[in-house]
Parts: sequence; C-alpha cells; structure tokens
Amino acid sequence: MKKVLIFYAAYGGGHLSAANSIKQYIDEHYTDVQTELVDCVEYVNKALSSVTTAAYREMAKKAPWAWEKVYYKSQNGALSKISTVSNKIMAVKMARFFKEYNPDLVISTHPFGSQMTSYLKKKGKTSCKLATIMTDFAPHDQWLVGSEFVDFYFVSNELMKQKIVDNNSIDANKVFATGIPISKRFLQNYNCEDILNFFDLKPNKKTILFFGGGAFGLGKDKTVQILRTLASSSFDIQVIAIAGKNEKMKAEFEKVVDEFNKFDSIKILPFTDKVPELMSISDLVITKPGGLTTSESLASGLPIIVINPIPGQEEENAEFLENSGAAIWLKPSLSPEEVFNSVLGDASKLSEMRVNVAKIAKRNSTKDICTKLLGTGLNSLAQN
Repeated sequence: MKKVLIFYAAYGGGHLSAANSIKQYIDEHYTDVQTELVDCVEYVNKALSSVTTAAYREMAKKAPWAWEKVYYKSQNGALSKISTVSNKIMAVKMARFFKEYNPDLVISTHPFGSQMTSYLKKKGKTSCKLATIMTDFAPHDQWLVGSEFVDFYFVSNELMKQKIVDNNSIDANKVFATGIPISKRFLQNYNCEDILNFFDLKPNKKTILFFGGGAFGLGKDKTVQILRTLASSSFDIQVIAIAGKNEKMKAEFEKVVDEFNKFDSIKILPFTDKVPELMSISDLVITKPGGLTTSESLASGLPIIVINPIPGQEEENAEFLENSGAAIWLKPSLSPEEVFNSVLGDASKLSEMRVNVAKIAKRNSTKDICTKLLGTGLNSLAQN
C-alpha cells in the first residue's frame, strides 16, 4: 500500500479544491494507494493559520494595493527570507507527522507544503517523491523555493513551463503543463433542457454566468454596474448572477432586477453547488480570474470576461487569458457597454474566443497529473 500525502492551505478556495480533486481521483482509481489530505499550515499551528488566512482575506478585500506589494516583494528580499525561515521552523514541527505517516509521495497545491517538504528532504527526514501543483497561470518564486528537492512540477500552460525552465534553471523533464486540477463534474454531460427548466431559463437565449460575489466582494460598485449594464442591454440574453455568500451583493443585485423588471431574464443565486451544471448551459462567463474558476470555465468551453482581479496573481492570470484570446479583461479604463457590445454584438467574436478557449483548456488535468505520478493501474509510483 502506497501512501500519498496531499497538502493545501486555506488561502482562497482554489488550493483546497485542487487538492480535493486529486484525492478523489486517486481514491476512485487506485486501490493500492492510501491518501491523506492535510492543511499544512493549520497542522503545525492553528492560530497562525487562522490569523494569516483572515489577514489575506481582509487585505485582498480592503487593501488590494497592499496585497500586490506583499505578493511581488515575497519573491525576493527580506520578505522572501522571512518566509523561507518561517517555513523551516514549521517544517521541523511537521517532521514528526512525516515520521508517523511515512509518505511515499507528497502532492502540494500550496507553496508552503512544497517548501516544508523540500526542507525535510534536504535534512534527510523523508525520502518521499514531491510533486508541486501550481494553481495560477503565472509562476511565483515562492513555488520554487527548494526546487532541487521537487521531483515534479505541474503547471497550467506551456508558456508558464517555459518561464520556469528558462528563468530558474529547472530541468524541463520535471515540469509538466497539465493544467490545474478540476473536479470530474466539469467533464460530465448534462441534460441542458432539465437544467434550464430547473432554473426557469429559456432555451433560445444566450446565457451569461456572472460570478459577482465571492469571498472578498471586491469592487462592489463596479460589479453592480456590470449587472445594471446587462439589465439595460438590448441584447437577447439571460443572466445567472451568483452572489455567493455575499449578502450585501445579493441585495444590490435584487434591487437591479426590481428596478429593470428583469425577473424573467436575470436569476439571482446565493452560494450554489450547481456550478458545473450552470456552466454547461452558459455561453459566456463573467468572473474574477482565480486559477480554479478560470480552469473550470475553460474546461467548460466558455469565453471569459475578467473583472476585479486581485493585484498580483489574479492580474497575471487575467493578462495570460487576454493574451491567449480566451478572455477580455474589463479594466477600469473600459466601459462595460463597450466590452459587451464587442462580444455580444458580434457573433464571430464569441466564436473566435471559443476557439482560443479550446486551445488552452486542460480538461483532463486531474487524470493527467495522477497518471504521471501513479501510473495507470500500477502497483508502484511512476518513475521520474
């Protein structure tokens, strides 16, 4: 029985979702592998996890400019050294767990997990294989700390792979552009008629899936203005606006629906677990460019309008998507009307974006990662 340890950290939901997808695939396809899912920061210090997670959320929501400075400064200088030292201290606390669990393979969807495992490998505390899964569309140096002890890097795209190899002297043979792990639910075939009926939507209208809430509720005024623009549009569309757990955003959305009397064509939803189904009936998605949501949208074949990226990793994601022709970044200098007219007013534009989406989508990312690491029905870990 091979033992696989899967690390994540609770800074945004993408790291956990990617880790869950990997665990689910292994559990369903390998009878000779035992998996353990662990929040690597919470395990060594719950108080630290709570404080730093809350700080990240508040900074990203209320002072995104400050998060941008932290994000880029953490790649070098004093912050980089502090991060490296703190992770060494945490790795020492993690050493006991490694001794007890004795993993054959560690898969980490967060740089902290990779850094701690690399340090333990360097100190001879574990001989496990280490796989790092990057969950954005551009590299950050924190993912590469201890890279000499990482056996596999899984990244979202070929350009990202090339940057890592060229700029960091990392062997190209251990970097794989598989894409970010997504749930198998985004690969299923759904009965679109049933879904449209369930949400009381029309089959003959373009459907726009609008993620307007989320954990941070960034840019509330601009987000509401986007919905107002859609509500006042002359295009024959229907909108599914997801407010998530953001009650204030939900209330503002409902005001827009009431003001424009759009009860038939705009559906306001709170948090929902039906995102794969909703993507299957949609023609376009409007969202902030988190790595996971973006990967799910691409796997569902959906062109993207990017809004409210968090400075740092999400702005880099937005830049990659726009440069790939799969998305339009609705920057502050652009009006929502101009962007929607360019996409919805020209059928060829949406078709062109769909073609570009297909070029960069990685639908089988989870399977490809697991197959590389564990083989296909083999009783031993795949060799690097």
